[in-house]
Order: sequence, then C-alpha cells, then structure tokens
Amino acid sequence: MTDVRLLLSHGEEALTFDTMCSWIYEDAPPLTRQYYASLLVMADEMHTPRSVHRLDELLID
Repeated sequence: MTDVRLLLSHGEEALTFDTMCSWIYEDAPPLTRQYYASLLVMADEMHTPRSVHRLDELLID
C-alpha cells in the first residue's frame, strides 16, 4: 500500500491503477464479468489498456 500511496501523492493515477491490476493478476482471484467490465472502463478512461491485459484469464462464469 505504501507504493500506491506514494504514486498517488505524485499524481501517478495511471501507474497506480496499473500496479493494482498487477496485484490482482498475481493474487488471481476469480473476477465477475461486471467487475472486469468496470476495470476495462477505468483502463480506457486512463488510457492504459495494457493495465487489464490478461485479467480476462480470471473471469468466472
């Protein structure tokens, strides 16, 4: 969390989002389609489509 707070304090929202998506991928929790869709919207708004790269592997039916 320290890394996230530091990035946010320096105005690095996109990098923070990318870091958090990396954590999600590493922890590999099952993601609902609705949650994944929200992440896609956020990635699009931040112009960081690669942040959600591979998170679709965690989708549950």
